[in-house]
Amino acid sequence: QLQASGGGLVQAGGSLRLSCAASGGTFSRFFMGWSRQAPGKEREFVATISRNGGTTSYGDSVKGRFTISRNIPKKTVYLQMNSLKPEDTAVYYCTAQDGILTARPSEYDYWGQGTLVTVSS
Repeated sequence: QLQASGGGLVQAGGSLRLSCAASGGTFSRFFMGWSRQAPGKEREFVATISRNGGTTSYGDSVKGRFTISRNIPKKTVYLQMNSLKPEDTAVYYCTAQDGILTARPSEYDYWGQGTLVTVSS
């Protein structure tokens, strides 16, 4: 089970940190990720992190502004979002899968309930 939190309303240029607490299963076994979906748009890959946290990958639209990390003992993955833009407004989903490091949302087997991020201009 994946429980995301930390969303909210922020002004453009501001920052937010999302958290995702995992329960059940062996956390270190899973590749973790974040995807997002804006109203009327398809789901978009945001970021992913390898099992030990040593490798990360980002979508082009967030590269250089967002940072994904994980705390294995706490079974938590984070998404630090800086320099937020109105186009970052979306529901953000925590995701997990135990296959490979992938930027395809469809390849993630487990999804959290989502947390809404709204960036005002």
